[in-house]
Amino acid sequence: MKTLLSAIATIVVLLFVGSSMSSVYAEVPSWVKNNAGWWAEGTIDDDSFVQGIQFLIKEGIMEIPPTTQGTSSSNEIPSWLKNNAGWWAEGTIDDDSFVQGIQFLIKEGIMSITQAQESKQSISSVSTNDDSVIASLEAELEKCSEIAKAYKRLDCEKPLKQEILVHNYKTGAVHFDLGPITYHWFGVGSAGNEFEITPTGQPILSVRMLAENTSSEITSINCTSPAICNYDVWDGSKSFKYSGMDFVSGQITINPGTSFIFNILFGPNIGYGGTQFEYDSSKNYEFRINEPFGSFNVHLDLE
Repeated sequence: MKTLLSAIATIVVLLFVGSSMSSVYAEVPSWVKNNAGWWAEGTIDDDSFVQGIQFLIKEGIMEIPPTTQGTSSSNEIPSWLKNNAGWWAEGTIDDDSFVQGIQFLIKEGIMSITQAQESKQSISSVSTNDDSVIASLEAELEKCSEIAKAYKRLDCEKPLKQEILVHNYKTGAVHFDLGPITYHWFGVGSAGNEFEITPTGQPILSVRMLAENTSSEITSINCTSPAICNYDVWDGSKSFKYSGMDFVSGQITINPGTSFIFNILFGPNIGYGGTQFEYDSSKNYEFRINEPFGSFNVHLDLE
């Protein structure tokens, strides 16, 4: 009973703190909620859940308000957070409430966000100061900072930040033309394209690309489930299916002349035809694109 009261008290404090600050987060993809639900049911373990949340923070899908980070070495996640995850997956509680639970993990030192902050900094560092387009967009972005109301300021900043990011991809990334779509990629080691092996020995690979529709027709790129996805990783003898992605309902529809940045994570096996990502330093890895309009293999430098 004492533990239960303590947990309830913690939740109350978190809700109180959360209500006194502006919680900021981007729209959370449906697959993320699926992962949370599977974790709550025990289908995936704590490490897989934490790795998934760290991925969201790194990729800017979930932005955590300023939070004092703890130094505890404990990996134990409170049982009440599983309840929150299940309720969040079902839509019983909102994104804000779930973010407050993640803040608790950070405060207790169970989760680190250092890498997420570094990744965001590396995105902005791609910007070229002498680029007139970037200069103009950054000037507009500076004006947004003068808006007092947080939600209006964010509404002003979001499309401009997206334009800056897209422009950086088009002018600084490697380009792969494949039918109506041109893929833009900065390579492993850039923001959103990272490879690491966790303390538990699980290799994690995140891939971020910008897909640009250069045709005059509406085109879609597709990834419905781990078992049915036009994107995977190949080591020369075995294919690895994703652990997470941000395709909306398994498909991204791109209008002529527009672009979309997508993220795919390879790591723990989440089921549904998925596989656990494995790393062997003696093998060569490729990110494979196999759409109806064309196929292409992108070499990955994993070290």
